[in-house]
Amino acid sequence: MTKIKIVTDSTAYITKEYAEKENITIVQLNYMFGDETGKEPFPGEFDDFFKKLSTTKLFPTTSQPSAGEFYNAFDEAFKEGYDDIIVILLSAKLSGTYNSAMVAKNMFSNKRITVIDSQNAAANMKFLVEDAVHMAKDGITSEEIVEHLETKKRNMKIYLTTDTLEYLSRGGRLSSVQATVGNILNIKPVIQLEDGELKLLEKIRGKQKAITSIISKVPSDVQKIGICHILDYEFAEKMNVALKEKFPHAIITIDELGPVIGSHLGPKGIGICFY
Repeated sequence: MTKIKIVTDSTAYITKEYAEKENITIVQLNYMFGDETGKEPFPGEFDDFFKKLSTTKLFPTTSQPSAGEFYNAFDEAFKEGYDDIIVILLSAKLSGTYNSAMVAKNMFSNKRITVIDSQNAAANMKFLVEDAVHMAKDGITSEEIVEHLETKKRNMKIYLTTDTLEYLSRGGRLSSVQATVGNILNIKPVIQLEDGELKLLEKIRGKQKAITSIISKVPSDVQKIGICHILDYEFAEKMNVALKEKFPHAIITIDELGPVIGSHLGPKGIGICFY
């Protein structure tokens, strides 16, 4: 049976425990926050970053992993005896991560490496990784796994909202005036990830109404939902109860968003990923 290695990046927000259990390689994105630089950590390790974000006027910048980091990940996998590598990455329209991986892939011209632009992020990437892991265990070929992932990614949706417009302003997505006026009016944006890029879908007054709008977009035949949040466990659990009541047959998870995705939403940002 062909031995298949699954590689992803840190914005899938897969737990360290799951990555180690399934031998998934996580290539981490980078962040710079004032005089602090580091690799994006794993879920369960985000609190300090976001607490700092909420108590300073600084705004972090992020960058993709280098081609060298992907090269090392691929080289190690082949040395461990893997025959094929499937790489599932953050939307190429949001990051240069995909391009770095492609540069590294081209250094292995005689090896079997497939790099997938997930056109997604967060829990939807995690769902794709989980599928790939399960299919590889079942002896499914790389070609069949890749075909499945390419089809599935086109049927995934992400909707997010924020607790405040401040962080969208700090990140250059809104002017300070727009953010100030919006906060006074309690405006909450509904942001959609569509065709691999973030787009403003609606402006709604009040977080609860924004969440209600997001839940209304979930189809009745939904199979899996990831509630993605930033330091908002209480609201995430309320959403979990509401979604379980409305979609009793769906698998629902609660997932954390890390620095790369979460910085632009800020603490108490929340949303859902689903297919």
